[in-house]
Amino acid sequence: MSAPTTHAAIATAHVRGGMCCLVAGEVAFAGSGPGDPELLTLKVLRALQEADVILHDRLVSDAVLALAGPQAALENVGKEGFGPQVSQEEINARLVAHAKAGRKVLRLKAGDPTIFARLDEELSALEAAGIASQILPGITAASAAVAAIGQSLTQRGRNSSVRFLTGHDMKGFADHDWAALARPGAVAAVYMGKKSARFVQGRLIMHGADRAMPVTLVENASRPEQRVLETTLERLPADLDAAGLDGPALTFLGLAPRKAAAALTDLKTELA
Repeated sequence: MSAPTTHAAIATAHVRGGMCCLVAGEVAFAGSGPGDPELLTLKVLRALQEADVILHDRLVSDAVLALAGPQAALENVGKEGFGPQVSQEEINARLVAHAKAGRKVLRLKAGDPTIFARLDEELSALEAAGIASQILPGITAASAAVAAIGQSLTQRGRNSSVRFLTGHDMKGFADHDWAALARPGAVAAVYMGKKSARFVQGRLIMHGADRAMPVTLVENASRPEQRVLETTLERLPADLDAAGLDGPALTFLGLAPRKAAAALTDLKTELA
């Protein structure tokens, strides 16, 4: 009598781990990182060079796409919050069709494919079609952005946890545990948060956050056109409007650039 098939065994049959190359008729989900091609993993670079077709997000940089093999067909299936987008159903259908045609398929997502990237929906579509897949991680925007301001996401004595939040979901601006986020020392990284800045400000102040809470936005983290906006919770909407940031930006709640944070600490010491 054969042993029963476990959930783990079923998952293993569909999501292959530890692979080193693409397989015809299967799909690899990969993270392109924040934009700097030198931050790609070697495994993702190899996948770019081997793929027959690459379905990529809007935010994958041109510098990364330029590393694709000459045989690769590039398909932009990007989305923009509250803006134009290829439907999720269309993306799922394309992945299935390309894999069934026997192609080496690379689904290239900005940052890391497991963070705010609708990965589960695409994995489920492949599982329903009996198509195997693998996941190749990438550097997420929060890691690149916090490096850009010389800070750490966690610090002993300040915060023992960090939250990754989305500024909006399928229903509009996303709701969160605002009371926890408003506590002194709390740190959060908000993805896709520019349009929800005033909403976030209002919720945090409503739940008792210090209006002087440091807030930092990093636009185009790791790219040549990277910009850093240092502000406070009170000034967030006004400073964001004045800065005219038009690229993808990561918002840090509770973090200032390291030099600015050090200067503020010195000032408080002098005034004490």
